[in-house]
Amino acid sequence: METFQQNKNAWNTGAYQAWINRFGTPVEAAIKIKEHPEKRIGNVLEYMGDVKGKKIINLLGSNGNKAVALALLGADVTIVDFSSENERYAKELANEANVKIKYVVSDVLHLPTEVLSGEYDIVFMEFGILHYFLDLAKLFHVVNALLQKGGLLVLQDFHPVSTKLISSRGTTANIRKHKVTGDYFDSSIEEKEVSFSKFISEGSNENIQKVHLRNWTLGEIVTAVASKGLYIKILEELPNLSSEVFDKGIPKTFTIVAEKF
Repeated sequence: METFQQNKNAWNTGAYQAWINRFGTPVEAAIKIKEHPEKRIGNVLEYMGDVKGKKIINLLGSNGNKAVALALLGADVTIVDFSSENERYAKELANEANVKIKYVVSDVLHLPTEVLSGEYDIVFMEFGILHYFLDLAKLFHVVNALLQKGGLLVLQDFHPVSTKLISSRGTTANIRKHKVTGDYFDSSIEEKEVSFSKFISEGSNENIQKVHLRNWTLGEIVTAVASKGLYIKILEELPNLSSEVFDKGIPKTFTIVAEKF
């Protein structure tokens, strides 16, 4: 409970201004998303298919960029997140984009009964999500309860090889140097600066908050998904798609698509 409260406090201290620094005001951000909403979602959209009319719940959906893009493509989108600052930015963003989204400010593991309706077509989780949970079995139990039969979990996150094992520093001739500095099987909880801290302006009065994170192995993630009535249809591992040279040969992200049966 202490870890959850610290993480919640961190995400309610400066997030709104950080997103303005990163994406611009909701007015400015909405203009960009409306131009090409499919690009904002990225390659994971191919696993969702045509989202028009589908009920999608975006767990820890943060500032709403992906949710608003999905809504622009015709989806009925709900975000769950424990940050009221994230909620503020997301609702303003949706308003400026002329779409409707539902935002539930809640701990994912303690959702209101009316949200656990078993009526969603897709549970969407993406990037920097799993390490906020100390018990993946409880998380994917909730995912199962949210989905209707035949519904999909679409999960995209950073690959454990990159988050737990390898560190990258500097470049030589446009090639990044990698070192094995971590312990892939380390199960300890780490304290780190909240992820949006890099978007807080220097000299800001906002204090840089810390969060507690638990990084998981790929085996732990796959096992937790499969143990909760979710049939894994796809496990895709990808390199860094933002560069043809940097991080070559090293998995940077993974995608899991699992169906409730």
